[in-house]
Amino acid sequence: MLHYMVSTILIGITILFIATNLYYFFTHKSYKKSYFDSAMFYKLFFVLLGVTLGFAVLYYVLSFNEVVLRINDPTGEPAEHTFLTMLYFSGVTILSVGYGDLVPVGSTRFFALIQAGLGLLLPAAYFMKALSGREEE
Repeated sequence: MLHYMVSTILIGITILFIATNLYYFFTHKSYKKSYFDSAMFYKLFFVLLGVTLGFAVLYYVLSFNEVVLRINDPTGEPAEHTFLTMLYFSGVTILSVGYGDLVPVGSTRFFALIQAGLGLLLPAAYFMKALSGREEE
């Protein structure tokens, strides 16, 4: 029972951390009007890094209660229950590479879809902001 409560609290904190990173990214700041702005690039980099780490923690905490990743082979064995495995899966997912060596199962599939979407939308939002800043000059 205590293990379940701790897992639930950690999942809530992790989701709050991810939401805070996303809020930080989308807050209105003024940047130089150019195609490439190092401040925006660093902001994007650290937000993606934070979201990647946040989802890795989320997957790791979810793995306390259920199998969240399986190895993609005929045996379908559960993947190693380590933070590094979850970090690897999170990195592959946010970058939308999806090597296919690990397959999310259960509730992890939903979170992996959200993370993959963020991995596509955040850089797109960065480039849209950079290009719109250039057009305003």
